[in-house]
Amino acid sequence: MGDAGQIKRASRIVFSVFTAIAIIYLVYFLPLPLYIFKPGTAEVLAPMVHAKSTDGADKGKFMLTTVRVADATVFGYLMSFVRPYEELRMKQELLRKGETESEYTQRQEVVMLSSQANAIQAAYNKLKIPYHIQKEGLVIQQVYPEFPAHKELRAGDYIVKVDDIEVTTLKELQNYLASKKAGDTVSVSYKRKGTIQTKEIGLGVLPNDGGKPVEGQPQRVGLGIVPAELQSIKADSEDKQITIKAGDIGGPSAGLMFSLEIYNRLTSGDVSKGYSIAGTGEIDPKGNVGVIGGIQHKVVAADKAGAEIFFSPKDMEYQGQKIPNYSDAVKRAEELHTKMKIVPVGTIDDALNYLEKLSPKNGGNTG
Repeated sequence: MGDAGQIKRASRIVFSVFTAIAIIYLVYFLPLPLYIFKPGTAEVLAPMVHAKSTDGADKGKFMLTTVRVADATVFGYLMSFVRPYEELRMKQELLRKGETESEYTQRQEVVMLSSQANAIQAAYNKLKIPYHIQKEGLVIQQVYPEFPAHKELRAGDYIVKVDDIEVTTLKELQNYLASKKAGDTVSVSYKRKGTIQTKEIGLGVLPNDGGKPVEGQPQRVGLGIVPAELQSIKADSEDKQITIKAGDIGGPSAGLMFSLEIYNRLTSGDVSKGYSIAGTGEIDPKGNVGVIGGIQHKVVAADKAGAEIFFSPKDMEYQGQKIPNYSDAVKRAEELHTKMKIVPVGTIDDALNYLEKLSPKNGGNTG
């Protein structure tokens, strides 16, 4: 009986240990179908933007702002209700149909590269600097799981050739595959982490308008990928060339701040007037600023970094519905009791005109 009792106690201990481990895993590590959005960082742009020459007069700084996105666990979900400035969102709100989380991350990186190209164009156009656009090729953002390509290709791969035909645009790829039919095989050369590989990949019928093939409508045949065209902006004069290296920061919302930093590099004096300036907003090549998501978290990040001015996209109205940015930024700034000035902008000119009217801080240089 003594041995049986010891065995029973040992079994209970083992069961208790495994139960505790399971509970810890469920509470602290098991991911939920939710993301937690929270304030990220305010990153100084000067180290990311590279110019051939600069006058060294910049005393202030421009900063992009980020939102931190984390997988929600049970513990994180519960804590989000007591921690200030955290927001829960369903993952499916952000992911495209059939898109994996790694593909979402890749898409954000591609969007950031496009945003950088727009920012450079906006600054060049403002300064009337001649430039040309250079095609850099097609990068894969998503591979549909029901297509043969799903076994060979993945997000981040660059398409180089199809059957020895070089392709740098989506139109070129579509034109070449237009004569093919489902079940045909093509040789695809693609670059992954600097290495070019070649695979034979079968083609399938593409969905129409994001859905299933529709009877009666002409079938489109393809690899089953969602590609993005990448391009770089080249100044006609080499001494005006700007390059951007932003690391692993993704998304489109740094466009405005990149364009201001670039403008500052390519002009004499200091456009910032010596102030610490943060902000956010998409930008197009013409200098128009678009609304973004998560601005309330970016205001917190800017305030923590000591920003004195925060550029926010103006509130917009689309199809009769208001899309807030500036009003959300002001509301969060009031909650923080910050001295940081929230400034609404609709174009790069709005931001530059505001800065032009500022008095230099502590004897800072003007542009």
